[in-house]
Amino acid sequence: MIKFWRFIVALYRSDQQIDFPRLWNKTRIASLVVLVLSGAGFAVRGLDLGIDFSGGTSWEVQAAGVSVSETRSALQETEVGSAKIQTVGADTIRVRADTNDAENVSLVRTALAELANVELEQVSVTTVGPSWGSQVTAKARNALLVFFALVAAYIAIRLEWKMAIGALAAVIHDIIVCVGFYSLFQLEITPATIIAFLTIMGYSLYDTIVVYDKVHEVVGKISSDRRHTYTEMMNISLNRVLMRSVNTSITSMMPILSMLVIGSALFGASTLEEFSVALLLGVVVGTYSSLFVAAPLVSWLKEREPENIALAQKSQFRQAGSRKADTGDRGRSGRIEAGRGSTRLRKKVLGGSSDTSRDDSRIEESDDTLEFSGSEAPQATQKPGFDRTSRQTESTSGPHRSLPTASSVPIIKPKPRKKRRKK
Repeated sequence: MIKFWRFIVALYRSDQQIDFPRLWNKTRIASLVVLVLSGAGFAVRGLDLGIDFSGGTSWEVQAAGVSVSETRSALQETEVGSAKIQTVGADTIRVRADTNDAENVSLVRTALAELANVELEQVSVTTVGPSWGSQVTAKARNALLVFFALVAAYIAIRLEWKMAIGALAAVIHDIIVCVGFYSLFQLEITPATIIAFLTIMGYSLYDTIVVYDKVHEVVGKISSDRRHTYTEMMNISLNRVLMRSVNTSITSMMPILSMLVIGSALFGASTLEEFSVALLLGVVVGTYSSLFVAAPLVSWLKEREPENIALAQKSQFRQAGSRKADTGDRGRSGRIEAGRGSTRLRKKVLGGSSDTSRDDSRIEESDDTLEFSGSEAPQATQKPGFDRTSRQTESTSGPHRSLPTASSVPIIKPKPRKKRRKK
C-alpha cells in the first residue's frame, strides 16, 4: 500500500512516467469485453424507457412503510395489476402502465390514495401519448447525428481528420458503455438521463480535445529532430496531460457525488438520482476513453503515413545498432576478463609450481599472447639493454623444457658505425 501511494505522489509530481503504449494492448482487450457485454445486455434485456419515450401513464405517491407487494395487491382489482411498480427514494411509490384510458387512470389513482391514506390530489398522474414519445425519440436521434457531424467538422478543421475519427470513436464508446450499464441493471431512461448523456458526450469531447491539443503542441516541438516516432510523441503528450485530466475528473465528480448522496439519499429527489448516476458513470468512462481509446486510434492511423513509416524504420535500425554495440562491448569486456584470468594462471604456473606436467600446455597473456607447447617453444629475442627477470619452469616428466631466460639468450650488440674521413 505504501508503494502505491508513493507511486501516486510521484505521478502527481511528474516524477513518474507511464508507458501508455504498453498499456494499450491490455486496455484494448478490456474495452472489447465491456463493449461485448453492453451489446449483449442491450440485445437480451433491452432498455427500460420512461413514459416520455414509450408512452403510457405514471402515478406517484408518498407512502411511508408501503412495500411493492402491498401496492400490487391493492391494484389487483384494476386493469393495471401487471403494471411496473417500484420504490423511488425513501418513501415514494411509482406505478407505470401502458394505458391512457381515463377510467383506468382514475381507478388506479383512487386505489393508491386509499393505500397511502392520503388525499386524492396528493397522487400525481402523468400521461403521455405514444405518438408524442416516438416524436421525442426521433428528434433526439436526429439531434445526436447533427451533433456528431458538427463535432467531426470542427476537429477536422482545427486539428486533422484522423483526430476527428478518434474523438468520435471515444464518444461512441462512452455511449455504448453507459447504455449497456443502464440495460444490464434495468435503470429507467428518462429525459434527465438523456440530458446527462449529452453532458457526458460534451465532457468526453472536452477531455479528448485537451489531449489532442497537447499532442499537437508536442509534435510541433519534437518532430523537427526526426528521432521520435508518433507513438513516442503521443506517449510524451499523455504523460504531460495526465494529471490535468485526472484533476479535472476528480473536481467534476465531487458535485455529482453531492447530488447523488445528499439530493437522492437524504432528500429523496429521484430526478437528481437519475441525472447524477449517468453523469458519474460518464465522467469516469470519458476520462478512460480519451487516454485509452482516442489516443491509440490516432497513433495507429498516424503510424500508417509514409513519413511516419520511414521514421519508425529508422528508429528500429537505430535501436538495433545500439543493441549490437552493447553486445560488442559485453563481448570485449568478456575477452579482457578472460585475458586477465590467463595472466593470473601464467603467474601461478611460473611462480614455482612443482607439478606442471601436462600434454600440450598453453599459457596465455591478455595483451601479447605467448604459447609454449611441447618442443615447439619459440626462441626469445631481447633488445639491447633490456634486462628481464628470469623465470623458469622445471618439468619432471614429459617433453617440456624450461623457458628461455635473459642469461641464456644471446645479446646482439649493434656494430659501431665507422666515421668517414674527409679528404
